[in-house]
Amino acid sequence: MGTPRDTTPTVLACGEVRTGLLPSLRPLDVRAAAQLLRLRADERVLVSQRPNLYVLSPDTLTGVDCRLPTSNGAKVRAVGTVAARAVLTEGRLLQAGAFFRAPAAGPDERQPWGHYLVRPGTLEPFGKLPGEATAQGVLTGGRRGELDLGQIAEELLSRLRRHVLVDNKPPMKSRPTRLRWAALPAADGQGPSIERFTVVDDELRTLRLRMPDGTQPDAVAGLCEDFARHDWLLTTLVGLLDNSRLGSPDGPAAVGALRPAVDHLLHLWMPGARVHRGLAPLWDVLEREPGFSRQWHTLVQRVRDQLAVQAIALPRAVSASR
Repeated sequence: MGTPRDTTPTVLACGEVRTGLLPSLRPLDVRAAAQLLRLRADERVLVSQRPNLYVLSPDTLTGVDCRLPTSNGAKVRAVGTVAARAVLTEGRLLQAGAFFRAPAAGPDERQPWGHYLVRPGTLEPFGKLPGEATAQGVLTGGRRGELDLGQIAEELLSRLRRHVLVDNKPPMKSRPTRLRWAALPAADGQGPSIERFTVVDDELRTLRLRMPDGTQPDAVAGLCEDFARHDWLLTTLVGLLDNSRLGSPDGPAAVGALRPAVDHLLHLWMPGARVHRGLAPLWDVLEREPGFSRQWHTLVQRVRDQLAVQAIALPRAVSASR
């Protein structure tokens, strides 16, 4: 893995993605979405309208000089920049993420900032980097004073929520999710793979990956944003169905509870639409186990069946009341 400006081999890339509904009563159109994500005046916003509206901000950089989280307690100081960016899908689903790449070893002395600025999104350790321990440390979560990628992502989200285009009137209740990810080198001759995807609790997921040499960190970040986007959709739809009182005699209430799914969620499901071609096979893994699309389509059918049943029952109820 590497960046266009830095050919130093990467042995670790890590990030965190936060996903949730744009807190705005109405979705943003393409022009407003591009305006919202124009985080830098010197870099363009990527806008794509096929197969759905997708807007990606330019990267912003945060300079850090701190310890990296490690699972074995090793004290690893690193200096450089963390890249952060935001994604808005269909003007409705907002994501913010932060990520970095790291080489196997860095200089023993701190370099001038110019050295780090020409390596955007790269953190250089002092001495040798314990890649496995750092990957596990990031997935587990750092201690006080250690690098916190989630905080950087959250600060970006807070900045977007304060934008004049966001009225902070979400059209439905939902809970944001967090995905922490770490990518280590794959064995020689091996392709990309998912070592472990874990649903830690209602909000937190972790993803441990293996990537072949030459994989760009922003491609891995895009893959993880795609995973996080569809995991959030599944989680939110399951929550709506759990709270919809399906099967109860209160039909109108069930219809009202399910309507947000139709208005704001069902059209967003499009796994792998913009994942880098070399990483697309990883979606096949999630489709086999645990079966993201299989579960999604089952839930969508339940929503549609319930709305159809209520559509039949309501006119009868109105006629009976006359």
